[in-house]
Amino acid sequence: MAYPLSPIHPPPFLSSSSTATTLTRRSLLLSSTLTTTLPTTPLSLPPQLDTNITDRVYLDFSLCPTYFRNATAADSTPLCPDPSPLGRLVLGLYGNLLPLTVSTFKRMCTSSSYKNTLVHKIFPGQFFQAGRQGRSREYGEVRLPPALDLPRNTETVDSKAFLLKHSRPGVVSLCLSENDDDDEVKLDSEYRNVEFLITTGPGPCPQLDNNNIVFGTVLEGLDVVTAIASIPTYKPSERIRQLNDLAEFFGDERAQKGRTLWNRPLKTVYISDCGELQVTKPSMSPTLP
Repeated sequence: MAYPLSPIHPPPFLSSSSTATTLTRRSLLLSSTLTTTLPTTPLSLPPQLDTNITDRVYLDFSLCPTYFRNATAADSTPLCPDPSPLGRLVLGLYGNLLPLTVSTFKRMCTSSSYKNTLVHKIFPGQFFQAGRQGRSREYGEVRLPPALDLPRNTETVDSKAFLLKHSRPGVVSLCLSENDDDDEVKLDSEYRNVEFLITTGPGPCPQLDNNNIVFGTVLEGLDVVTAIASIPTYKPSERIRQLNDLAEFFGDERAQKGRTLWNRPLKTVYISDCGELQVTKPSMSPTLP
């Protein structure tokens, strides 16, 4: 005799609603426990850099509309008989952050070693370069006097010296990646790099970051920086660029020499005077333009 099967009901603790409720509560409990027990990692902040200004120097710039002549030590005739002044830059230097770089630059100014030397490269909308060294003061190049006895700048191999960025107009930087000193000068055992650049804006120059040492800022005279940046420069044609690239590919040394003419100003702009400015409180926060 067959009996009808009665439906089997699951026990209350296995019901779907009870299981779902249990899992939900367990998930909430687990998530709240993890939130309260997991350690939080603080955000790493960039190191604080001491950009207090310890020294002030000035650079006077002029245009020479006529022939910029060479001079000897015994020659008192001005390099440019009829200069046209562009104005003065007052630079604030970060002596606490980069003591060696700042000391060298200040001595170059106080010894007049930058005086009567050229602004030899202008990159429109980016920066201009000055302080190029040659075998003589011919063509307005820097010639370091032996008596100056500059120390070796070990900051050029210190990673901490490259932390400041070329983020705005008026940044003063030691040329390393952009350095174009005469090759024979670089081979001298007493060679010291004193070539520098100043950013002209209007935007930043990220291509200079991590490769050149920012050691100061323009405090006064951004209008002079703008005037220098507006001077027309030599720009090779596309055909000349292609021929230069081809010559470099085949190892022709003339390719590199040819590129030294690129971006040279078509007007003679030079440092007509330089020196140090004495202030009552030399250590102060920079007054940025």
